Amino acid sequence: MERFDVLVVGAGPAGSATAIHLARAGVRVLLAEKARFPRDKPCGGGLTGRALRVLPCPVDPVVEHVVDRFELRLRYGARFERGGGEPMIVMTQRRRLDAFLAEQAAAAGADLRDDARVEDLVAHDDGVEATVGGHRVRADVVVGADGANGVVARAVGLGEDLVRGVALEGNAGWDILEPERYRGRAVVELGVVPGGYGWVFPKGDHANLGVGGWGREGPRRCANLDGLAEAHAVSGGALTDGKGHRLPMRPVGAPPSVGRVLLVGDAAGLVDPLSGDGMYEAFVSAELAASAILGGRLDDYPLRLAERLDHHAAASWAAKKAMDRSASACFWAARCPGVFGVVAGLLAGEVRHPNEARGLARPPLKLLARLAR
Repeated sequence: MERFDVLVVGAGPAGSATAIHLARAGVRVLLAEKARFPRDKPCGGGLTGRALRVLPCPVDPVVEHVVDRFELRLRYGARFERGGGEPMIVMTQRRRLDAFLAEQAAAAGADLRDDARVEDLVAHDDGVEATVGGHRVRADVVVGADGANGVVARAVGLGEDLVRGVALEGNAGWDILEPERYRGRAVVELGVVPGGYGWVFPKGDHANLGVGGWGREGPRRCANLDGLAEAHAVSGGALTDGKGHRLPMRPVGAPPSVGRVLLVGDAAGLVDPLSGDGMYEAFVSAELAASAILGGRLDDYPLRLAERLDHHAAASWAAKKAMDRSASACFWAARCPGVFGVVAGLLAGEVRHPNEARGLARPPLKLLARLAR
């Protein structure tokens, strides 16, 4: 039986980031990924400024597009644009990002094994055993980074209280879309999907079109995506690389660990309830999980995670409720002077919570807070 200090299950952003932190500290890490790299994952592929702040390494080699402005539209009608100055989001593809981060983990000293499915995981008081790629492995700690449908959470009874959203996306090449229309611009469509929104995000040789919302939208996800595509003069049949995925959203206070098992990223339900993005949360949870392991204080992990994420998550749940109750009110509030500056600050990591807003932004944000009650 092979022995490691830590077994990290899943080599997505959260898993590879955890492995990078640990391997740099001299920990014996096995990073196991069930698929063979390069492999794709459904995701809008955007990295906000606040996510870039907590990356374990620069990702410039896999950045395909830089977004410096947003266009918000209400039910495919009224619209406005904000930004045009500093970069707000860098765009990549998960096929490229995940392979790059996994390579960085291996370069740091982690034992990276792709095409290695993890099965028969059993947690004990003094460690964890599992079968990895057909070989039995024992580790002192296991980090579950295997996503919304991961085996680690199921094996130890975690994740049963997560709220599940659903998303569907596809790609359209620049031979179908007008490149200048979307250059440097992220388009967000409000009021078109209950519990979420539609998006068009520019990439290197294409744009990513997608819709996400409550789990109950599953039966309508294809119709919702077709509606988004048609609103951007793309026939639904012209989209390629169609992928659906679940959006695991953690209720504030839900446990992300038990015993010697820690969950990070989507496996812990760390998807932002409002945006559906989980990159920032993936990298923060990776950093905190690694810190708890290195310090020998696994019980600190849920406390530190709550300190870093729960305040913002509570605001996102409230904003999601307000959006469901009145997308129109949210749209018009976002148009008010000063409000988008708060949004940009949140994306950049310069504003921690909407209640930090000052001046003209405060009245419309207070109105949305009342709408969410």
